[in-house]
Amino acid sequence: MNRIDKKNEVKQPIGLGAQIAETLKLAILEGVFKGGEQLGEQELQTRFGVSRSPLREAFRELEKLGLVDIVPRRGSFVKRISRKDIEENFPVRAALEGLAAKLAAEKMNDETLARMKVVLDQMEAAVMAKDTASYYSHHLRFHEIFIDCAQNELLGNTLKTLRMQSLWHRFSYQYYQEDLAKSFRVHQDILKLFRSRAQESEMLGKLVEGHINTALGSFLNYLEDFERE
Repeated sequence: MNRIDKKNEVKQPIGLGAQIAETLKLAILEGVFKGGEQLGEQELQTRFGVSRSPLREAFRELEKLGLVDIVPRRGSFVKRISRKDIEENFPVRAALEGLAAKLAAEKMNDETLARMKVVLDQMEAAVMAKDTASYYSHHLRFHEIFIDCAQNELLGNTLKTLRMQSLWHRFSYQYYQEDLAKSFRVHQDILKLFRSRAQESEMLGKLVEGHINTALGSFLNYLEDFERE
């Protein structure tokens, strides 16, 4: 059997199910579909011009991300957010992301620091423009860079799932009450500590962990207000 030359290997196009999953994922994150809402198969088949098979493939992918519940003989529903979801998500994500920051501090290089600075500048521009959606998009990328720099696949995959759920909490309830300028200043401090390299790894881990845990109370308060409506 001939060995495959990876340099000349042709990349397969993204499947139709994956494309639909990405579109629906963004719609859920942005609050187009609300918690508990059923994703009607016939309506979505018409909208996307597809058969049932790729649509159900998309639903299974969204279920893996924790965005959809598939109920046998009933259908697929956007997963509801509960107080328990938030209370369980934030402390675990905070601890693991703090660990990722500590590991990344030991492996940080000038190229990665430069990439983080570019994203931080984009975050600042979004703060000045009061563009919350843009800010969180760049905020997500800022964290992804140092999580990838930690070079721990298990940690990275676990955080990917937890961070997706956290973004879902924010967008599903149109939670835009956080002080963006305050959040930006924290990320300035994070980058400053990364520039000091491994000597500040413990402080860096605590800063990242504290930044995430600070939002827990705000989310719970917002959820209570939402439930009273």
